[in-house]
Amino acid sequence: MNTKFLLSSDNNNRNELLKKKIIHYYIANGDATIADLGREMDLSIPTVTKLVAELQDDGYILDFGKQETNGGRKPNIYGLNPASGYFVGVDMLKDKLNIAAIDFKGDKVQLEENIPYQLENTPASLEQFCKIIDDFIVSLPVERNKILAIGVNITGRVNPASGYSYSIFYFEEKPLAQILEERLQTKVFIENDSRAMTYGEYMKGVVQGEKNILFVNMAWGLGLGIIIDGNLYYGKSGFSGELGHFCMFENEVLCHCGKKGCLETEASGSAFHRILMERYQEGSNTILAGKLDSGEEISLGDLLEAVRKEDVLCIDILEKMGVNLGKGIAGLMNIFNPELVILGGTLSLAGEYISLPIKSAIRKYSLNLVNQDTEIKISKLGERAGAFGACLLSRSKLLGMIHY
Repeated sequence: MNTKFLLSSDNNNRNELLKKKIIHYYIANGDATIADLGREMDLSIPTVTKLVAELQDDGYILDFGKQETNGGRKPNIYGLNPASGYFVGVDMLKDKLNIAAIDFKGDKVQLEENIPYQLENTPASLEQFCKIIDDFIVSLPVERNKILAIGVNITGRVNPASGYSYSIFYFEEKPLAQILEERLQTKVFIENDSRAMTYGEYMKGVVQGEKNILFVNMAWGLGLGIIIDGNLYYGKSGFSGELGHFCMFENEVLCHCGKKGCLETEASGSAFHRILMERYQEGSNTILAGKLDSGEEISLGDLLEAVRKEDVLCIDILEKMGVNLGKGIAGLMNIFNPELVILGGTLSLAGEYISLPIKSAIRKYSLNLVNQDTEIKISKLGERAGAFGACLLSRSKLLGMIHY
């Protein structure tokens, strides 16, 4: 298997760039004939024939034989070889990891969810992180040398272009992506978790042709992924989408970013946890009283389970959070005029308990014409969006399809 042209970053090699574009075409459009490729890519039939033959020799494209037509000479149809390479995606959550693998066509090979992992900014935690990824790769039913790239999602601020993380594992004076590559002996791309989830939904989730999209990641923190004209929006240094740190309140609550009044302090999983404790100490009742009294750690899963069991206090807190989130999203809609807003992340699993107050606030606070343009949907992939998004992004980045 020839991986040289995939791993090459030489933008002056026209042959390599065209081969990557052909693979990109098959990813976006599915199987096609030589004539289809020539027409869509504005290339001559001899040029396309030569490039496709090289990709066949490299093992990335298969010839599926003659296409059925109404008459005339039947053309051969070609498509991606799913077994030509694989991609691994790692989604780092507060106290667990989700890891997935896809084949070259983007179909699922394996998924492991809720792998226990306590994230800490220490060398020991980094080593454990690498070991978990390595163990997952060893468990795959494919040869290790067929893993072409690994995508790793990091919460908070990362610069995907340089490979630096500014939120976790920043204790060495070199890019985190480089550190992980040295440990795992495989090409590694790091990405902001919300942006990876956005891409997962765009490629394999709830998106149905929309090109201007906002993805709201409602988890322990609060993040945003942005797609404009079908392209992920990064900003100057990859720090776009910090919705959680949009200052909206005069609440004197100190955010983990060091500032006060952030949206995340009133509309996130961490806010849910804090407000629950405050309300309970003030005398409100909850089915989580036993855990609160014992000092036992309460997870987002515990909070959502309480909501599903119709805990009045938790439902009330979640509804108020939804209103606050809706106000923030309405402001974003007025700025971006998106076709689609996706509600994702762990808190989206609360369903209508959170989506209804969000939608109500959006109707109240967004401009009518903007609101009419925008559809609001719950994530289709749920908590799997991050891992699959990381897989799909690593493939797209390797092919040069993502521009920072």
